[in-house]
Amino acid sequence: MTGIATATITTIAITGIHMGMSTEPSPATLLQLMWLASPALPVGGFSYSEVLEAAIDASLVSTEAEAADWLVQQLHLTQARSDMAAIAQALPAWQEGDMLRVEGLNDWVLFTRESRELRLQTEQMGRSLADWLRNQHLQDALRTGQVTQLAALSLQRPTYPVAFALATAFTGASVQHALLAYAFGWAENMVQAALKAVPLGQSAGQRILAQLAHEIPTAVAHAQALPDNARQAFSPMLAIHSARHEHQYSRLFRS
Repeated sequence: MTGIATATITTIAITGIHMGMSTEPSPATLLQLMWLASPALPVGGFSYSEVLEAAIDASLVSTEAEAADWLVQQLHLTQARSDMAAIAQALPAWQEGDMLRVEGLNDWVLFTRESRELRLQTEQMGRSLADWLRNQHLQDALRTGQVTQLAALSLQRPTYPVAFALATAFTGASVQHALLAYAFGWAENMVQAALKAVPLGQSAGQRILAQLAHEIPTAVAHAQALPDNARQAFSPMLAIHSARHEHQYSRLFRS
């Protein structure tokens, strides 16, 4: 392995991470998941359109219906089969303290980014979430005196899906609930990008978000069911337009 496989992963203790096997999340867990899915979380998701802006520039997306279709396809063809599938496998790896598995999944995410800007996005968001997570749990540990329950993330280049998996592991959430939170957070960010770049009105944005919310459970089930040899990030159109976006004359977003 290369990349983070050669980096140091420091785990002070894994006792603060538990399996979260209940069918319904507790109120505390639900609130933590809502927090992680919130656009207010300081990880920079608002600054990316994940190629939507390039699709708009290429006249592939210019209406509400086209924006909804683009995002629904992206949810199923890229998110469910790639980042969400990685989260589904990274979460139990963090819970079990399987650092080799965590490293392998992180490397896979890095190696499958098909453009420079998409790779920089997952690195920046992963690093920001890792910083937030360390700061958040350090404060909690100092306040409660349970320093031994703090698990520290120390990766050379943590990717966003792997960092998100650790964040949800601290909540005790199940894989399904973690993926639902991740997918809704992604959908909300993407709808906000569509509102600015197409542009669209707030009512149109809510209709698109409703369509994505309807599709998310199916995408989550698909991501949970994928074994290693079926997880993939092959999306040629997204890669081509991402590469073009890197040199786009005028743009609002970093990807």
